[in-house]
Amino acid sequence: MNEELLNLLAGVVRNATPLVIASMGETITERAGVVNLSLDGSIILAAMTAFVVTFLTQNLALGILCAMLVGGLVAWVIAVADIELKQDQVAVGFVLTLLCASLAQFWGQDYAREVGLVIPHFAVPFLGSIPIVGDIFFDHDPTVYFSYILVFGTWYWLFRTSPGLAHRAIGERPEAAFARGARVNRMRYVYTVVGGMLVGLAGAAYSLNLKPGWSTPPNMRGDGWIALAIVIFGGWHPLRVLIGAYLFAGLRSISSSIQRSDFGFPVTLLNALPWVLMLATLITVSSGLLERLLNILPRSAQQSLRPFLRSDSPAALGKRFDP
Repeated sequence: MNEELLNLLAGVVRNATPLVIASMGETITERAGVVNLSLDGSIILAAMTAFVVTFLTQNLALGILCAMLVGGLVAWVIAVADIELKQDQVAVGFVLTLLCASLAQFWGQDYAREVGLVIPHFAVPFLGSIPIVGDIFFDHDPTVYFSYILVFGTWYWLFRTSPGLAHRAIGERPEAAFARGARVNRMRYVYTVVGGMLVGLAGAAYSLNLKPGWSTPPNMRGDGWIALAIVIFGGWHPLRVLIGAYLFAGLRSISSSIQRSDFGFPVTLLNALPWVLMLATLITVSSGLLERLLNILPRSAQQSLRPFLRSDSPAALGKRFDP
């Protein structure tokens, strides 16, 4: 395979990693019925925290941990506002995303353009030596490898374990889950904070690897909204969310390549293509066309594909549960 194409595909995997991690975190949260709309601000604040802590201590692990704690804390505020204070999740999340972004730029202004540590990358033994596949998927930094484990682990948890079934139940029918003994609000706290910590890790992946350093305005601004859109595009299914993140990253890479060339194609239109594809997918599903196409297939294939192609949001998403 052409070396330039290999580098492009490897770049797609690398660039998609923070979006994959943040989208998985939001998928975990929304599957429990909570909407964390603070993703953009959380990613920015976590990215600043990871870089500044690492810069001051020269300790990558401590910087990543602090970023995850920041993401978890912001998510915890949303959970408290919803469960204890009876406030609207969406409104609180929107305010937090603005607040976190402003705090990050204010607290991080003295560290802009500084040079700090970067997460090292290494090829996975044996897997990294596989032709083509090794170059694309197994010659990266640990956050990329963690994203693979995270996607598979989230899918397995949600669809192959009893606790995962309870997880989905509190986002679909919390009353029924409560009647069967599930501690709905306690579980929502846990999954909201876990999802927030993953969002914080995504922020660290930006400032310590993908876009090293800190700048104002931050380089990753807007990616939190993209992660939210990817969750919807992926129908709250981990594997489809992964595809959505790679699709976004791929189109971004193509856009950058065209921008460096003299093709004369309007880059602005190319940047809008992911949103067009997402809308087309949602319209296809909501119009019933996808269902009619599925009915053509054998019954066994229908049963296998329907869960994967499901695009309805969790029934209790954004709805407060009061025992």
